[in-house]
Amino acid sequence: MASAKKMVSKIPKFRNEAEEARFWDTHDSTEFLDEFKPAKLTFARRQPKVLVSVRLGKSEVALMRQLAQRRGLGFGSLTRMWLTEKLLEEAPTAKR
Repeated sequence: MASAKKMVSKIPKFRNEAEEARFWDTHDSTEFLDEFKPAKLTFARRQPKVLVSVRLGKSEVALMRQLAQRRGLGFGSLTRMWLTEKLLEEAPTAKR
């Protein structure tokens, strides 16, 4: 009768994160796929967004679009990000 053999890991035990980082920098993780376990991920539900209309001058909008493009963001994303940053700065203890 065949006995179940315990699979010996090809991934060594590491003494610290630096040693582990060096290992993964020099090895292809796809060689170890059979040893990986699927991660269980959960995502927090986002609050629904509310459309807000703000009147800005043409030059301000043009500048915002230019700055957003430099950062690889959309105009609305950069605007929302900056508003959020300012809100947190002005009211750091306010409930979000």
